[in-house]
Amino acid sequence: MPDYGLKDQVAVVTGSTSGIGQAMAEALAAEGVNVVLNGFGDAAKIEAERAAMEARFGVRVLYHGADMTKPGEIADMVAVAQREFGRLDILINNAGIQHVAPIEDFPIDKWDAIIAINLTSAFHATRAAIPIMKAQGRGRIVNLASAHGLVASPFKSAYVAAKHGIVGFTKSAALELARSGVTVNAICPGYVKTPLVEAQIADQAKARGIAPDRVIEEVILAAQPNKSFVEYPHLAGLLLYLVSDMGASTTGAALSVDGGWTAA
Repeated sequence: MPDYGLKDQVAVVTGSTSGIGQAMAEALAAEGVNVVLNGFGDAAKIEAERAAMEARFGVRVLYHGADMTKPGEIADMVAVAQREFGRLDILINNAGIQHVAPIEDFPIDKWDAIIAINLTSAFHATRAAIPIMKAQGRGRIVNLASAHGLVASPFKSAYVAAKHGIVGFTKSAALELARSGVTVNAICPGYVKTPLVEAQIADQAKARGIAPDRVIEEVILAAQPNKSFVEYPHLAGLLLYLVSDMGASTTGAALSVDGGWTAA
C-alpha cells in the first residue's frame, strides 16, 4: 500500500455518519488522519461508531452535529476542528439528501432543503476553511458531486441543479485558490450502494412489481454501462490521491467514477 503522507493531518467530513461520507472518513483515519465526523442519526450509534473508528485506527475522532442548513453551525464545526487540533488540512463536502418528483409537483420545501444541504452547505464550510488553509499554505477541499453534476435525469431537478452547482463552485474556488497551496476538486460518482440507494431499490421494486435484481439492472444501473455499483474503495482511492501531495497539480477537476455513465 502506498504511503500518502497524511499522518496527523486533520479532516472535516460532512454527512459522514453513514454511506459515502463514513467510508471517506474511515479511509482517511486509516492513513492516520484525525477526523471530525458530522451527520444526523441515533446519538448512541454515532458515538459507538466514533469510538470504534478512534480505537481501530489510533487517531482522534470527534463528532460535531452541525445542521447543514444552518450557516452558523457549519462555521462552528470548522472552528471546533481548528481549536481542537490546531489545524485543518482536508475538507470533504459530502452531505446530501434526495427527493424525486416532477417539477410541477416538486414540494418547495424539498427543493429548498436539497439546495441548502447539497450545495449551499459546501459554500459555508469552504468559506470557513479557506482562511485556515491559506494561513497554513496548504489545504485540500474535495466536494462530492455526482454523475448528476455532469448529466441530468428526469424527476431529480433539485438534485441535478445542486450537483451541477457543486461542479461550478469547485471550478470557481479552484481558480481563486490556484496559487495558495489549496486545491479544490469534485468527485462525481455513479450509483453507490448506500443506505439511500438500498431504500430506492426496495421502493422501486414495490412500485413496479418486479424483483430487486431487475430494479438494479433495468432502473438503478440503466445508465451505467458496466452494470456494477461503484464501491467505496474506488472512491477512497481517488480521494487519497487528491488529498495527498501526489494530487498537488490536480485542481478544479470534476472526476468521474461512474462505470462509463458520462462517457457517452
